[in-house]
Amino acid sequence: MSPKRRSARSNTSIALVTIVILIVAGIYNFLAGKSPETTPPVVTPTSTPVETAPTSVNASGSWWEVYFTDPLNVKNPEAWQGSIEGRLIEKINAAQTSIHIASFEFDLTPVAEALIAAKQRGVDVRWVTDNESGLEADTEPDRGQFKMLQDAGIEVRADTRSALMHNKFWIFDGETAWTGSTNITESGVFQQNNNTIVIHSPAIAAIYEREFQEMWDGQFGPKSPSTADQQSVTLNGTPIQIYFSPEDKVLDHMIPIVSSAKSNIRFMAFSFTDFPLAKAMIDRAAAGVDTAGIYEKTGSETEGSEMKTFYCAQVPVRQDGNPRFLHDKIIILDNHIVISGSFNFSSNATENNDENVIIIDSPEIARLYMQEFDRLWSIAKDLDPAKFPCP
Repeated sequence: MSPKRRSARSNTSIALVTIVILIVAGIYNFLAGKSPETTPPVVTPTSTPVETAPTSVNASGSWWEVYFTDPLNVKNPEAWQGSIEGRLIEKINAAQTSIHIASFEFDLTPVAEALIAAKQRGVDVRWVTDNESGLEADTEPDRGQFKMLQDAGIEVRADTRSALMHNKFWIFDGETAWTGSTNITESGVFQQNNNTIVIHSPAIAAIYEREFQEMWDGQFGPKSPSTADQQSVTLNGTPIQIYFSPEDKVLDHMIPIVSSAKSNIRFMAFSFTDFPLAKAMIDRAAAGVDTAGIYEKTGSETEGSEMKTFYCAQVPVRQDGNPRFLHDKIIILDNHIVISGSFNFSSNATENNDENVIIIDSPEIARLYMQEFDRLWSIAKDLDPAKFPCP
């Protein structure tokens, strides 16, 4: 169910409270003699009430589409037509020959019904999922969508490993690839912050199709063959690189790209526990690169999280303001490079889980992701200095 709406407060009252807080904080810092060189930065709290936050911006080009979930404004599963679920069902309904899916979780009945209708009109529909969070979870109350598919003659296969088949990609007619962080669940579409990018390109679709076929044939995890040197395409002048984890050793490719940032770095992370990647960003910040990030609150204060590492290095970070989850796994570099996909910035994603990463060098697409970052930053919350004492 969608989270209950909290009581609205007027913008005027919030602005007055913010001014009072800033005045008191300024007096305190003056009296205490605190220096900005020794105190982690405190970003001015937003005056935007959570319930009146700006809406997400979705857009498309000649060969791409970008969608963001908007759980504060698009949160009714009964009105799915205007959501990412609606965009996905449009793709399903338009498919003529094949729909091949590698997706972690599933509980959306309208999507199941659309896939069954596609199967009935002769489309080759196949799904690879995770065993525990996919087929086993399908037996839980209010689930059963995978069983709907199977009863209609659609084959569903799962990995048999303790690690996750954590991908969220779809291939339509060997011509269009759909990827990003969005699980095909009510929570993923209507409660979490997620992103989806759709690429209309047979060459890109073929890269995802090769990975799908490997998993369909039972090749999961580190023993899967790597074809990273065959996973780059320049589409309408836009370089695109795709990596699959764990076989492509994603962080070995990602960290050098981050380390090459010259002007700015932004990230939005459900899980960010990898220190080498954090250090690469912190090093760039120390070199003058404008760097900031948003962490999902859940798990961000654990020992393994690198949020405190950023904070104590005086890199601005906030905790997400969504009452549910920020589930994105996004890095934006220099206003023209976007890194997205299913890949959390963690050792499990690097070493164990089946994941995918797409890296796109496009100022137009990067602008949309920067707008989403700014939108989520405006409702995110500054860290409590009392919780994060720095050496």
